[in-house]
Amino acid sequence: MKEIKRDFYLNQLIKKDGNGMIKVITGIRRSGKSYLLKKIFNKYLLKNNDKDHIIYIPLDIKENEHLLEGTTFINYVKSLIKDKKKYYLLIDEVQMMDNFVPVLNTFLYEDNVEVYVTGSNAKLLSKDIVTEFRGRGDEIHIFPLSFSEFMSVYDGDKYEGYEEYSIYGGLPYTLSLETDSEKSNYLKKLFEETYINDIIERHKIDNIEELNELLNIISSQIGSLTNPLNLQNTFKSIKGLDLSDKTISKYLDYFEEAFLINKVERYDIKGKKHINSPYKYYFEDIGLRNARLNFRQIDNGYIMENIIFNELLRRGYNVDVGVVTVNENGKKPQYEVDFVCNEGSKKIYIQSAYKMLNDIKEIQERKSLVNINDSFKKIIIVNDMSKPRIDDTGIIVMGIYYFLLNEDSLNV
Repeated sequence: MKEIKRDFYLNQLIKKDGNGMIKVITGIRRSGKSYLLKKIFNKYLLKNNDKDHIIYIPLDIKENEHLLEGTTFINYVKSLIKDKKKYYLLIDEVQMMDNFVPVLNTFLYEDNVEVYVTGSNAKLLSKDIVTEFRGRGDEIHIFPLSFSEFMSVYDGDKYEGYEEYSIYGGLPYTLSLETDSEKSNYLKKLFEETYINDIIERHKIDNIEELNELLNIISSQIGSLTNPLNLQNTFKSIKGLDLSDKTISKYLDYFEEAFLINKVERYDIKGKKHINSPYKYYFEDIGLRNARLNFRQIDNGYIMENIIFNELLRRGYNVDVGVVTVNENGKKPQYEVDFVCNEGSKKIYIQSAYKMLNDIKEIQERKSLVNINDSFKKIIIVNDMSKPRIDDTGIIVMGIYYFLLNEDSLNV
């Protein structure tokens, strides 16, 4: 397989050089964290530094087992620092070391040491890992392959690529597998033996059946509004299980902490305030979501919506679900905007429309956008190859391929 270039993340690592913080690469298991550190970033450093000033330590191999003790690790690294020139300390699988946080904090007081770490168990997967460093941690979150990254090594056209991407997602290893059976088995096994086990072990969960059932329900409801109370009722009526809304809320938090899913809040666009409940949930990797349902529920509209959401997060936007209240003949119906995207003072409203087959469907998709009375950009993304075009209401319509394959597609 061709080498996957992940320049988007490499540039972040380069930019953070010299910021006085511990650079922590987070992300879901198998998203390419170790590859980014060991292969891509290390290769970049070797072009600009002599190898003696790059200290790469993988803690998951037998020969480095003695370095898992904190004092031994500190003494070993300090023995390699011979001068005042800058050193790069790259630590892979840092969670293998007990009490690694104070060990790493030791190097914050070394003026000529830059620390970059990654890891792949629940401790390093959790979203709160950066707080472990008391404000001195700087997170680089790595997502599974974007569609653009996927296509950079995919052997086929973008239509075939999108079909495969929407089924098997963007975990890099899937690209090295040849058959559908190999890909589906890999994703299903990874889910069961890695992600679920991490959550169970970290949080010492006994009700494993209920945890799995909740994950199945969330998998089947991507892009749908829900909350713990609704899910509790689903458990009672469909699954015949009595699970409290507090327990459900706790389990959902566990899934989020492990980067399996992302929760999206609702935002009242005209009232300019967040609405606490219900929420929407999307999967960090759509292939894992499909694997969870044994590839039975391939609903293209929701899958495209999930893919758009992930791309927006990857590009750095804060994303909410929008709600627009409209006065119509004395009634006040609410219409939904799929995504309200914020980046500083910049705001974009985005609607995901898999197909607009007729005028009625097109009017329906535009309804919320035309009732937003501000000057921010409004975009409908459709499942075709079209370049951006602006209609007479000022709404931009663009194809999913253009959106995903052009990094600046939202700057039209």
